[in-house]
Amino acid sequence: MPPLQFWKPGTAAPGSSLDRESESEGSLLPSAGSSQNAHMSLEAQRQKLPIYKHREKILWCVEKFKVVIVVGQTGCGKSTQIPQYLHEAGWTSQNHVVACTQPRRVAATSVATRVAEEVGSVLGDEVGYSIRFEDLSNPERTKIKYMTDGMLFRETMVDPLLSKYSVIMIDEAHERGAYTDLLLGLLKKIMRKRPELRIIISSATIDAYDFMEYFNSNADGTDRSKDDAIIVSLEGRMFPVEVCYLKEPCSDYAEAAVQTVFDIHMREPMGDILVFLTGREEIDQVIQQVADRAQTLPKAAPEILPLPLYATLPPEEQALIFDPPPRDTRKVIFSTNIAEASVTIDGIKYVVDSGFVKLKTYNPRTCMDVLSITPCSLASANQRAGRAGRTSSGKCFRLYPASVLPTHDPSSPMPITTPPELTRSDISLYLLQLKALGIANLAKFVFMSPPPSEMMIRALEFLFCLKAIDDEGRLTRPMGERMAEVPLDPMMAAILLNSHEFRCGQEILTIAAMTSVQNVFITAEGGTKGAMAELERRKFTAEEGDHLTLLNAYNAFIKFGQNNKSWCGNHRINHKALSRAVSIRKQLKKYLDRFGIPVVSCEGDAVRLRKCLVTGYFKNAARMMPDGTYRSAREGAILHVHPSSVIFTRQPSTGWVIYHEVVETTKSFMRDLTVVDEEWLVELAPHFYQFKGGNLKKHF
Repeated sequence: MPPLQFWKPGTAAPGSSLDRESESEGSLLPSAGSSQNAHMSLEAQRQKLPIYKHREKILWCVEKFKVVIVVGQTGCGKSTQIPQYLHEAGWTSQNHVVACTQPRRVAATSVATRVAEEVGSVLGDEVGYSIRFEDLSNPERTKIKYMTDGMLFRETMVDPLLSKYSVIMIDEAHERGAYTDLLLGLLKKIMRKRPELRIIISSATIDAYDFMEYFNSNADGTDRSKDDAIIVSLEGRMFPVEVCYLKEPCSDYAEAAVQTVFDIHMREPMGDILVFLTGREEIDQVIQQVADRAQTLPKAAPEILPLPLYATLPPEEQALIFDPPPRDTRKVIFSTNIAEASVTIDGIKYVVDSGFVKLKTYNPRTCMDVLSITPCSLASANQRAGRAGRTSSGKCFRLYPASVLPTHDPSSPMPITTPPELTRSDISLYLLQLKALGIANLAKFVFMSPPPSEMMIRALEFLFCLKAIDDEGRLTRPMGERMAEVPLDPMMAAILLNSHEFRCGQEILTIAAMTSVQNVFITAEGGTKGAMAELERRKFTAEEGDHLTLLNAYNAFIKFGQNNKSWCGNHRINHKALSRAVSIRKQLKKYLDRFGIPVVSCEGDAVRLRKCLVTGYFKNAARMMPDGTYRSAREGAILHVHPSSVIFTRQPSTGWVIYHEVVETTKSFMRDLTVVDEEWLVELAPHFYQFKGGNLKKHF
């Protein structure tokens, strides 16, 4: 494949694949894992961070103002240092805790690990973390606690005033995740009852004045001495970054990313490469292509070390991205947008930006939450480019023309900023949890960016059909309260809580755990390995669909593979994923035990099991059409079976399926399907289809 043609705005079109004009080399600073830094004490490393000179200013602002909005480039030390400064200044005395939320699990665990090292504590003691299905903290001894924003939100259900926290830091607030926005609204209410509570909002690309306006009670702003919110701006350690664009749009950005990586590797000075892609499957495929192509490099060329980075990556694999590469080896990290701000990697000198991101969007008309690949925002693109300028001058290669930027073309599909998650998601789970907190009138809750009214209506309608709220919008007891407490989405929570009626609790617990992990089966693309992987998976296949196939895989793992990794390898079972499912299942069982819900087995009665699944998945029902496509039951949206499903190569005997989620790439694909009867949908979800004893075929 010929080299890709890049150009830098303001210069003539380059003659070579990579534009070298006005390249400036910065002195390479030692990275966190380098041998130079290995001999530097942790305290000396802390003092070299850009934030260190602002320590006293930040502490003074926290003392004087209720809300401090910290704006600073990623890597300046916000996430790791501010909680330590507060701890050292006495904000953790009298059994208080400093909390710091992160939008992703990998960020919470990696930052907590680093801070524990700097504090000189064992992780889980003085410094701990809490993420979904995993809590590594000590209720008595932990003083600095990192957690996902969803976990802190759940804590408000137990302690509505979050009384054990003296300071709460909302990190990476610019990502505007759903739980971030909900937390901001709750903290605004909590501060009225707890004026001594301090809130710190930090980010690299935050729109500080919006947050200032949201929190500052001094509305007219005539007397600035009455302000209770302040903006603190920190300079980051940023080197110049040269941005290059493709001359023409590319048809396959994944292939273009691979080509660009090898162009950089063969033509540019040493320095690690960070490539932004959209998801795990895409990253795994590209890494395989790079590994295969690396075999053809000249003997004299440096080696290339491709590494993945995404939110569900196991901790031991996450650690690899921070390690310095071996001698004469260039490290190439293929990441989702998690590397934009949540994780800082030293040594990156080149960034390859695909220009795309995988976002969850909700269509209230079709009632479908769709995970689709869309153009990233201009703010994200700028944040990605900045990763190349952290330790030296760098280059960013954007795999799209400059003409698609919204600054050049107002009709561009690339937005200026990423829309808040609350305005583009199925908000039924969030509304359920707000009601569980006692917020009966959701219209009066002060959202920073209110979700569209149609989405609110559809979400409340769905919660009513799940029997989580009554016809007056009040949380039902005990069903609604229990659904809000179980750490699952409302559909699966309802299925789990209904399992005693169908006498299949053992199996539903397993299915709930298995749908909470990813990549249960180890797959291979094409060839003999791919065929062998498919043959091994078929040994667990259930005719009724994917949920029962997952159940078979789990039962086989418990019987043969839990302590036998070679068995898992031979049968193409992901040992790590199944081990995590075992842990999640144990935690979910504790909820059923506490609720007093009996856990019995269906003894192989697949009908009872599938009926129980319908009690939660009734919204996700589809009928097969003569042309092989599917139509969603109520709205008639066109759907396809995902190639990974066991239903992909066979027709459902009844013509009807329910599915776990829709993933949109080239088409709208249903994942994790189970065959059901039409009559079950009418019988078990009459309110959703708005008639009793009717015939769903009239919708087609």
